Amino acid sequence: MTTFGPLLTHLCDDAALFPPGNAPIAEAVPAHAVHADADHAPLVGSFVFPAGRLGELAELLERQPYAGELELSLTVPAGTAAVAPALAKAATLDSVSVTALEIAVPAEQTVDELFAALDEIASAEPELGIFVEVPRDERRSEILTRLAGTPFSAKFRTGGIVAEAYPDEAELADAIRTVVATDVPFKATAGLHHAVRNTDPETGFEQHGFLNILDAVAVALDGGDNAAVANALADRDSAALASRLKELSDERAAEVRSRFRSYGTCSIADPLTDLLELGLAPSTVSPISEGNHA
Repeated sequence: MTTFGPLLTHLCDDAALFPPGNAPIAEAVPAHAVHADADHAPLVGSFVFPAGRLGELAELLERQPYAGELELSLTVPAGTAAVAPALAKAATLDSVSVTALEIAVPAEQTVDELFAALDEIASAEPELGIFVEVPRDERRSEILTRLAGTPFSAKFRTGGIVAEAYPDEAELADAIRTVVATDVPFKATAGLHHAVRNTDPETGFEQHGFLNILDAVAVALDGGDNAAVANALADRDSAALASRLKELSDERAAEVRSRFRSYGTCSIADPLTDLLELGLAPSTVSPISEGNHA
């Protein structure tokens, strides 16, 4: 069986349904099954699925039963109040299991209300991984502080369809250094279309690289300050970045991934292509062809 090593295993959650990919559900679900059987399968994590579309999933599975178990990381943009109904709906679906929740924080929810609701969810669903999408507003600092010592993890939005959705390297560095220092695991979503920091040629947006985030976590674990972590996020030297990550011991790579759990990508093909070009993916792994671009 192909192995990607502790640094890359299950790094890429399949977020094919989300922008900018926006794959039709009738294509994205069977494509995930293809990924699960491919030689790049160890790279792929959960299927990220929006809670509001569970009805569509039910209809699809009636027409096209899923081969195997479809493990969902369920996004809940409506917040904690929408979790119980979503889990109840998911429980009615054959061959579907929810392994994690990615819960947004509505603008009107106070930090106290958030954590009271999270405690209730964790009590009712102790087996689920719970990620809190930390808002970029005045509640951010308190939420990050209060995540320490809890069973909850953080989720950082690292991009979107407008330039303002991308935190700069200083903002993201501060967040990463905070959660690494307090031993709070995190995942990232949106905007991580390539391995290395880049400027999108079509939009002009400054995009973070997922390898940069791995490197930034390693720098933070080594005691680097905010400036050092930000420098890692800003690094565009792909060869140097790949070399530093190749030099990590398996033990340190596993420690990095215990902090940076995964990130959502609307195209598994894109990160796989980058990793193959940089020599970080096993050479025995085949690129994803255009006919199976998901």
